[in-house]
Amino acid sequence: MLGTDEFVRIAKQAIRDMLKETTDPTDKIDYDSIEIYFVTCTFVLGSIKGMFSTSIQDGKYYEVTYNNDTHEMYVDMYVKVRQNKLVIRK
Repeated sequence: MLGTDEFVRIAKQAIRDMLKETTDPTDKIDYDSIEIYFVTCTFVLGSIKGMFSTSIQDGKYYEVTYNNDTHEMYVDMYVKVRQNKLVIRK
């Protein structure tokens, strides 16, 4: 199984690669200068799932999952559309 440090290193590179594939080439982004922030991760049933963000202020965040059984990594890109506030009364 991947350790946390190795998972984060591979995930950050996968996110950087995804950014290169999905951004407009005319934006002339210096991909090497983009900060990729590791927010949190969890280990569930032999898999690792992590949340990441970047220094690009585009509202996107990334969920990376490593499946230890198949040795595959999945990178999902999300955009926050809306947030509702709920007041919980005790």
